Amino acid sequence: MSDFVSDTWHYYVAGLVILSLMFCIWVLISNMTKRVKGPVALHGHIWDEDLQEYNNPLPRWWMWLFWLTLAFGIAYFTLYPGLGRWQGKIGWSAVGQYKAEVAAEDAVIKPIYDKYMKQDLLAVAADPEAQVMGQRLFLTYCTQCHGSDARGAKGFPNLTDTDWLYGGESATIKTTITGGRNGVMPPWGAVLGADGVKDVANYVRSLSGLAHDSLRAQRGKDAFMTNCVACHGPEGKGNAALGAPNLTDRVWLWGSSEATIIETVSKGRTNQMPAFKERLGDEKVHLLAAYVLSLSKSQAK
Repeated sequence: MSDFVSDTWHYYVAGLVILSLMFCIWVLISNMTKRVKGPVALHGHIWDEDLQEYNNPLPRWWMWLFWLTLAFGIAYFTLYPGLGRWQGKIGWSAVGQYKAEVAAEDAVIKPIYDKYMKQDLLAVAADPEAQVMGQRLFLTYCTQCHGSDARGAKGFPNLTDTDWLYGGESATIKTTITGGRNGVMPPWGAVLGADGVKDVANYVRSLSGLAHDSLRAQRGKDAFMTNCVACHGPEGKGNAALGAPNLTDRVWLWGSSEATIIETVSKGRTNQMPAFKERLGDEKVHLLAAYVLSLSKSQAK
């Protein structure tokens, strides 16, 4: 009700509720007919040729139930919000109850968070209780992109291997979750042309030992050294500071087929990892980062 932009809606809702209660009271009073002694007359309505209704008032217990219902309604609208902007005598609100429940929950769990915040990520990653908490956070906020097994999908990194676009150090993982990442591969189709893009694609495939056309790869090397080394380096090993992938391994975010690489070089790619600091807070980010770190560390063993 606090979202009303004008007083008109406040008066409309309050008036409608009050009129509804008054109408119910009028209906009850108008039907409180005294019982008459002797035979009760028929109501005059006939159904199925011979089915008629006596003109008896409602049973008293039934009437009292209606009165109790009305009394409950009046008490409810006095104590709780429901009449437009009226907040009720006790000042209850759904938002207030939610905040109170969150505060009560925080009071219980805050000591646990404080304990882990004093530890580095490696220590938290080795704690079984922290692992369970981090996994729950991951399943809630991260599975939509990385999958419930954290192995990713096309365009979404696998978090269980040891290959990292921005680096797999504890501080880097935490920075990624906290502030998010924006990865951009610019399109080179207009610069290189169709043949030039195909040449570069074959050179890129040769860097990781994939099947390729050696003549095209040789021509593509020159184009690579001119246009691609700024991000991927002269050896194609990438740059973690920019999030530029290593092209010499067998890990491919979008796929390693010639057609896919041609599409990537020609049209570019845009990837975004959302920031979770405002949504989760420092404590939950710390636990989540530790869990993600543990996924890669367990794979490295």
